[in-house]
Amino acid sequence: MVQWKRISTGIRPVPSPAATTSVWATAAVAAVALVAVLNLLDGPDDPTVDLLALSLAVAVVSTGARLTAAPGTALLCWLVLNFFATAPVGELSWETPYDVVRLVCLLAAAGTGTVIARLIHARAAHRRLTP
Repeated sequence: MVQWKRISTGIRPVPSPAATTSVWATAAVAAVALVAVLNLLDGPDDPTVDLLALSLAVAVVSTGARLTAAPGTALLCWLVLNFFATAPVGELSWETPYDVVRLVCLLAAAGTGTVIARLIHARAAHRRLTP
């Protein structure tokens, strides 16, 4: 029988990123909750505010993720934004110039959050390991 054993049992200098599916689930739940709250506060008439809030939320959620999770995270949040925050609410639609900008904005937020978190962790690890 094969027994799995961790090769490195010591302290890792840089924390491991979260699983991609966990990041996607967290992003989807956060996006739905955020869009619902914003729709209650200002209505579904202004998707720009929703996009900015979702971009900030995506950047925060992506701080514990791998960079490969960024496209899926951006796509999930775009689906929530398109389905619940953009008129007509409840219908999935595609308007090329607007939706491409929204996707790029969400993807940039996810990538930026991940890269900034990785750089902060790497810098902290470097300071811990160097005398």
